[in-house]
Amino acid sequence: MENDTLRRQISDLTALLEVSKYLGSTTELVPLLQRVEHAALEVLDCERASVFLYDAVAEELYSKVATGESEIRFLAKLGVAGDTVAKRSIENIPDAYAHPRFNREIDKKTGFRTRTILSIPLTGHDGAIVGVLQSLNKRGGAFDRRDEEEGAILGSLAGVAIQRQMLLDEFAEKQRLVHDLAVAREIQSSLLPKEDPSVEGYDIAGWNRPADETGGDCYDYVPLPGGAIGLLVADATGHGIGPALIVSECRAMLRALVMMTDDLSVIMSRVNERLLQDLSGGRFVTAFFGALDPREHVLDYVSAGHGPLLYFHADTERGEELQATALPLAIMREFDAKPGTPMRMKPGDILILVTDGFFEWANRDGELFGTERIFDVVRTHRADPARRIIERLHEAVVRFGEGTTQADDLTAIVVKRH
Repeated sequence: MENDTLRRQISDLTALLEVSKYLGSTTELVPLLQRVEHAALEVLDCERASVFLYDAVAEELYSKVATGESEIRFLAKLGVAGDTVAKRSIENIPDAYAHPRFNREIDKKTGFRTRTILSIPLTGHDGAIVGVLQSLNKRGGAFDRRDEEEGAILGSLAGVAIQRQMLLDEFAEKQRLVHDLAVAREIQSSLLPKEDPSVEGYDIAGWNRPADETGGDCYDYVPLPGGAIGLLVADATGHGIGPALIVSECRAMLRALVMMTDDLSVIMSRVNERLLQDLSGGRFVTAFFGALDPREHVLDYVSAGHGPLLYFHADTERGEELQATALPLAIMREFDAKPGTPMRMKPGDILILVTDGFFEWANRDGELFGTERIFDVVRTHRADPARRIIERLHEAVVRFGEGTTQADDLTAIVVKRH
């Protein structure tokens, strides 16, 4: 008998040492969990073993590995496993069906009959709960004191290893996301104009700075028949990858449509129709699209929810706010794309097309930058080139923000007649 006991102790210690070595070398979570499960089957001499990981945000326990079973997920306050999380101690249940906290539903679903349970908390190096290891149906009777001791050792080894691997996986996922966002940003940046247009009698500049890696704003210049130049500023709700995709689709559709018609109202209406088909409820796009005729010095435009449009009159040094001429895109099927009153640009006049990230930037007291401050910047720097005016505007809004974080995308086109 003593020899049998000694052999068992040696076998169990060997298994635990093997687990310790493997847990220190594996670099994947699922194989690690499988190894913990197999070690429990061997060391604790049971029929089944399950590793339940703890989701602290959802307050749930879930399995990625369970002998003979698919993934299981349940509230962390339920059942014997819930007691293990709450008490952070081993629960040794000699008769599962006599225990008031035993959940019989899993047995009903699987057809497996649970008799005995050894439920072991898995804790990380900082003492945080990582999960629960449950061993079911000790062969030859109930789990004993030695099983509890060896289970505690196995739980300590497994908890630290699982926590380490989950942190590594989380870091790797963040790195992958950062890389994907960088690629998305590079693609989106490539869709912006490489240079500002050269238009006789005019100085035109555009600029964009997203709040995230990718943004929901864009601007574009579109060559039009007869020497005219199309000007686009669009802003999809929100900022990030989703809005970036939406605004890129809007830009692509508009570019395709200008090859078919020069009617700005028709172009905007068709873009609206398409976006309504593609976007889910609650998402929309504000967009300004104008056609500047540099020979007649007239800018025709349609503004779908994009406003105010800011116009600086050089002769009076007065700033004028022009409102949108239609609803934002992708809100209503009955879309009336009314054109605005044509802008007749006089020498020195400046058109400032900005997204709301500029005038809605708030300082520490919650005060918005507003449009009057934009006109103040333009008035002060009206003799500067268009690109310098945008730079001064950005400097002013950042200074006004008093160190507050950029909360929305910033995009601008400035059109200045010589």
